[in-house]
Amino acid sequence: MADGKKLVIVESPTKMRSIQGYLGDDYEVLSSVGHIRDLADKKDIPADKKQAYGKYSIDIDNGFDPYYVESERGRKTVAELKRALKGADELLLATDEDREGEAIAWHLLQTLKPKVPVRRMVFHEITKDAIRAAVGNTRELDLALVDAQETRRILDRLYGWDVSPVLWFKVQQGTSAGRVQSAATRMVVERERERMAFVSASYWDIETLAVKGADSFAARLARVDGAALARGTDFDDAGSLKKAVLVLSETEARELAEAIQAAGEASVSALESKPGTRSPRAPFTTSTLQQEAGRKLSMSAKHAMSVAQRLYEKGFITYMRTDSTALSTQAVQAARAQAVEMYGEKAVPLNPRTYASKSKNAQEAHEAIRPSGEEFRTPASVAGELDRDEQRLYDLIWKRTMASQMSDAKYETTTVTLAVEAAGRRAEFTASGTVYTFKGFLEAYEEGKDEKRGDADKADDQSLPAVAVGDTLRLKEVEPKGHSTSPKPRYTEASLVKALEEKGIGRPSTFASIIDVILNRGYVTKRGQALIPSWLAFSVVRLLEEHFADLVDYDFTAALEDDLDAIARGEQKREDWLKEFYFGSDAQVGLRNIVENLGEIDARALNSTPIGDVATLRFGKYGPYLEVPNPENPEGEPRRVNIPEDLAPDELTPAKAQELIDAPVAGDRVLGENPANGKLVVVKDGRFGPYVQEIDPPADEEVDEATGEIVEAPPAPKKRGAKKEAAPKPRTASLFKSMSVDTVDLETALRLLDLPRVVGADPESGDEITAQNGRYGPYLKKGTDSRTLQSEQQIFDITLDEALAVYAQPKYGARGASSALKEFENDPASGKPIKLKDGRFGPYVTDGETNATIPRGESADDVTYERAVQLLAEKRAKGPAPKRATRRTTTKKAPAKK
Repeated sequence: MADGKKLVIVESPTKMRSIQGYLGDDYEVLSSVGHIRDLADKKDIPADKKQAYGKYSIDIDNGFDPYYVESERGRKTVAELKRALKGADELLLATDEDREGEAIAWHLLQTLKPKVPVRRMVFHEITKDAIRAAVGNTRELDLALVDAQETRRILDRLYGWDVSPVLWFKVQQGTSAGRVQSAATRMVVERERERMAFVSASYWDIETLAVKGADSFAARLARVDGAALARGTDFDDAGSLKKAVLVLSETEARELAEAIQAAGEASVSALESKPGTRSPRAPFTTSTLQQEAGRKLSMSAKHAMSVAQRLYEKGFITYMRTDSTALSTQAVQAARAQAVEMYGEKAVPLNPRTYASKSKNAQEAHEAIRPSGEEFRTPASVAGELDRDEQRLYDLIWKRTMASQMSDAKYETTTVTLAVEAAGRRAEFTASGTVYTFKGFLEAYEEGKDEKRGDADKADDQSLPAVAVGDTLRLKEVEPKGHSTSPKPRYTEASLVKALEEKGIGRPSTFASIIDVILNRGYVTKRGQALIPSWLAFSVVRLLEEHFADLVDYDFTAALEDDLDAIARGEQKREDWLKEFYFGSDAQVGLRNIVENLGEIDARALNSTPIGDVATLRFGKYGPYLEVPNPENPEGEPRRVNIPEDLAPDELTPAKAQELIDAPVAGDRVLGENPANGKLVVVKDGRFGPYVQEIDPPADEEVDEATGEIVEAPPAPKKRGAKKEAAPKPRTASLFKSMSVDTVDLETALRLLDLPRVVGADPESGDEITAQNGRYGPYLKKGTDSRTLQSEQQIFDITLDEALAVYAQPKYGARGASSALKEFENDPASGKPIKLKDGRFGPYVTDGETNATIPRGESADDVTYERAVQLLAEKRAKGPAPKRATRRTTTKKAPAKK
């Protein structure tokens, strides 16, 4: 770098390119690619530091001093930054203006140790005007924000490293606990418990079509003889009524419906019209963006934040991690001007709308998420610059921002009451219709809704014809309808984010990672959009509730967030707060005291859930199963029954458990004899799936002709000192995914047992080509060269010519042949060209040194250069994958000869 230049450091390579273009040749913009260092692993702590830092990489006895180390990628980055800094006359730290960004800037300062002036440069959007304004309006590093981030990191290390080992020994190896992830998991489990305890209630009503002239509308029975008819919301979770209402049985409903049908007409007994208004929602915060992206675009919270990050770094939206609903003056003016241009003068109210921020931390209360710039670009105008997901999310942000400054919608709701005399009873039907007299903000945007109980009782909005009190209407299609109450709906990612925010657990910038963790840990799975807890999560939550109650208490967890905010505002001292959290005080027990006084934990009880009187659900080393006592021998070994993987906990009712117990055992079904060796072939259903196996036929029994008793052969004499020969393992083979234990036959089983199948020999090399099934699916193998097959059936069917044709194609992911689906410019970090490839585990991008898989939910076709750079940078930031531990064996020395 030439003397006189200013060095600007950002976290992201994508930002680096954009900002360099805005600042010009007097500046050099480089990227730290996220954090350059973090708390050390135990193995990275030097011997002379082990005593103080060895347990957590934190010296808890000396102010909770952390021991940081640079990652391998961080060391390379630091070396590059130091070289650039040598020729600079000023350093501008331009990381994000939040706790994480402030901490990255502080770590850079601690590591680079610059001898030139240092300024902190902040901005909320990456536009030319914003970046140039930020250069001229710098500030000092905010050490209170750094303290808050460091406290959070230390807190999470102490919590996770003290609590997780308890889970390893009492629940399952590999499980983990976390300050926020455990509370989120508990919420999902508690919702499932509510569903399991729920008792459904049945109720009936009657629906009909009311006809006036050529018009008709749907009406529902509301009252009988003045008594209100029961709805789903009138019942509690135990199936009991919460208030006095009329509950019709099926017989009563059918008889009344027949009588109403016979009457054939009803009169309008009441007509009520009420005006109303609806106001727009505030512009997006991080939390509400994640919720709406989930509802409207079916994006996970993690994917939504990844797309928003790209939009921000490309300069299309303002900073996407914010608690604030406020808009700048220029943003308000831009939204109002665009609304007037598109929808007319009445589209905006006389005065601009303002929204109060709920954030307690004023230092982090940035502007709401909105399109960047003084004039908003329409979605149509930027379509050519964005990929599909970026386009969809930008459209959502643009509409929400516009709508937030538009006029209220105005409507009128009309409710019609129809009365009919039938079989000596007075039945009253009601119907409602809403007409918008002024759509206002609804011209631009309407917020999505989460599923709620009682939605089934709400009539669909409809248009009502003009009627007057006393009018007679004809009734047709009078139909009794039966209903059952339903439990609370499961959380979706959107509703869980909303619930976490309402309880004050976590912060919006962490919600996506929280949900990602509980999914990856196997605590939660997704069925459609619904989040379903696993039985593993039940065991984990039960242990935490019984032995770490304070740590998963929602109010306590929320209070921790408030305390971290107080540290960020400079109102609380980091060391004092950590000392109270860890060692305890008069106000709280302290983490150390909890862990040291756990007492005995009954792992068997912890991992057991009674399923009525039928069986006990147990969670073991290989997952959940039903344990059923033997009625003939209660003290004997109980029977184990596997549970289908796709069965949700609330679906494992006593009746379902009995059904699983009574089902014929599909395993150990004898298919027949293998004519090649005389062994029996059986099909079994094991813990890792169905399989076939060869077993020896039962030995013929010798019977004493005189007594009729079975003669047992005497055991063969053992040779002294002879080693017992290991019994040969029986041949086994897993069933294909398309096969079933109930239908597989002997011929198919023998073909499976004979795998791998020899397809033929390569005429050029003479190498044998085999077809076989592996952990990652069906494939061909020729020497060390393997190729993926498209289906399992090909293992049996593929011919030599077809196999040779597969090998004639370039191998995806191979180092030799180029298999790039797309090729991009050089990566800014490595300087090597980026390629998009398709590998055994799906599409990925690579620069020849680093490979980064395209995340689920993203299309390889939509990957742009900027996205590829970001994926590679994120992968480098994670560092190399940890090596699997290998078990060491020790060899006993033979005793010395005497």
